[in-house]
Amino acid sequence: MDKAERQQRIVAIVQQRGEARLADLEADAGASAVTLRRDLRELAARGRISYVRGVARARTRHTLEPSFHEKSLVAMTEKALIGRAAAELVMDGDAVIIGPGTTTLEFATQLVGRHIQVWTNSILVADALADAATVDVHLAGGEVRGATRSLVGSRAERFFNGLRAPLAFLSGNGFTVERGLTTPNARVAEIDRAMAAAAAEVVALVDHTKIGAESLITTVSTSHVSRLITDDAASSVLVEQARRAGVQVEVVSGVG
Repeated sequence: MDKAERQQRIVAIVQQRGEARLADLEADAGASAVTLRRDLRELAARGRISYVRGVARARTRHTLEPSFHEKSLVAMTEKALIGRAAAELVMDGDAVIIGPGTTTLEFATQLVGRHIQVWTNSILVADALADAATVDVHLAGGEVRGATRSLVGSRAERFFNGLRAPLAFLSGNGFTVERGLTTPNARVAEIDRAMAAAAAEVVALVDHTKIGAESLITTVSTSHVSRLITDDAASSVLVEQARRAGVQVEVVSGVG
C-alpha cells in the first residue's frame, strides 16, 4: 500500500483500539519500525493522533469516527473470515437483517446463491446482493450517511418496525462486555437499535481491533447480543469475559 493508505490504516487502528504501541503496529500496518516512526510523527504533527515514547493514542477516541475507507484497510483478512463464519448461520428460506460496516459487507458477499430475504440500511450491502437472483433485497429509505454508506433517520428506523427476523448481523466501532456494541454517532445508534429490536437474536461481527474498544453511545447492550464472532487475534481475556456474560463466542482462525 502507498503512504496515504498506510497512514489511514494506522489512524483507523489507533482510533479503534484507543492506543497502540509501535511493535503492535508493525504487523498490523505491514511496515518497518523506521517507516512507522516517521508516519506516526507526521500524523501527530497533523493532529490525527498523539505519539509519545513509542505509544500512539487516539485524540478523540469516543467521538471521532474513521471513514469507511479507513476502516476497510484494517484487519481485512480477519473480516473476510468472520463474514464467512457468519454466513454459515444463514439457511435457505431465512430473512436476515444486516447492518452497515466493512465486516457486515464481507458477510453479505458470502450470501450470494442463498434463497433468502435481506433487510438492510446499508447501501453497499444492497449493492453487493443486487444481482443475486435468489436474494430478495429490501433497502431502507432515509438520509444517506457517508461515513457508513448507510441510511439513517426516522424513515429508516420505521422501515424495521413490525419486522421480526430470526437474526440481525450488526457491527460497530467497538465492543466491551460492560457496554456491548458502541458507536460515536447518535443517529447510527438509533437505527442499530431499531434493527436489533426487529430480530430474535443479534449476532455481533467484531474483529480483534474492536474487542475492548468503545465509543460514545451503546447501540446493543451485551445482554442483547446472542452471539459474537471475532478472530483469534482478539484478547483471550476479553473473549472469556464475554462468554461468562452469556454471549456465545465463535473465534475464527486467521490462518489460511
